[in-house]
Amino acid sequence: MRSHDNKTLLAEFTAREGAEGEVAHLLREYAREVREEVGNLAFEMYTKATSPRAYWILEVYQDEAAFQRHLQAPHGGPFNIALAPLIEEGASRLTFLDPLT
Repeated sequence: MRSHDNKTLLAEFTAREGAEGEVAHLLREYAREVREEVGNLAFEMYTKATSPRAYWILEVYQDEAAFQRHLQAPHGGPFNIALAPLIEEGASRLTFLDPLT
């Protein structure tokens, strides 16, 4: 059950043609690190069924403080630098979500 205090977001990006394998590898390694962060409740990765180069990552953090710790984690910067040239957008598009009550 999710609390109203949770920080939930959807990160989206599209792998460049031919970079899908490298993106998937980077994501799996990054997910392993993020899931170990204090306050991370979920880091679920998906590709769009009709477009396997389109990635959607659902992230849930315990609260704003946990999300801020995530942003400061040492593995975030290197991941984003490695990911940038492999995706069409250059950076993830982030959508912050609120629960429907």
